Amino acid sequence: MIFILVVVIILNTIGVNSLVLAYLGDTIYENYVRKFLIGRGYTHVDELQKQAVKYVSAKSQATFLKKMMNSNFLSDGEISIVKRARNYKTTSHPKSCDIVTYKYATGLEALIGYLDMENNKERIDEIMNFILEDNIC
Repeated sequence: MIFILVVVIILNTIGVNSLVLAYLGDTIYENYVRKFLIGRGYTHVDELQKQAVKYVSAKSQATFLKKMMNSNFLSDGEISIVKRARNYKTTSHPKSCDIVTYKYATGLEALIGYLDMENNKERIDEIMNFILEDNIC
């Protein structure tokens, strides 16, 4: 029974709303960042939060995504997922950034959510290593 459910989820991933994929991807992305920072020796919650913002802010996510796109790190299929999320019609965005930055960040989160739905943890690991090993922050 569980196997059938997994197959149905995987087969329907491409039709999932981009914002739903971003919603899922956001939690996965933040979990990677938190584990990374804890592994780096940050042990106080206040310091963890301060450091995490350097990675999880829309501005940082947009910067990382653009860097991946410019270095041809993403496949055409992955770019398609990003663009689908980026082009999704929405008028709301956080006051902390402009709509374009927000849409790029949403694209990155949607890609991670999509890869998770496709059960492609290896590719998520590669993307997160690209981001976390970057010295932008």
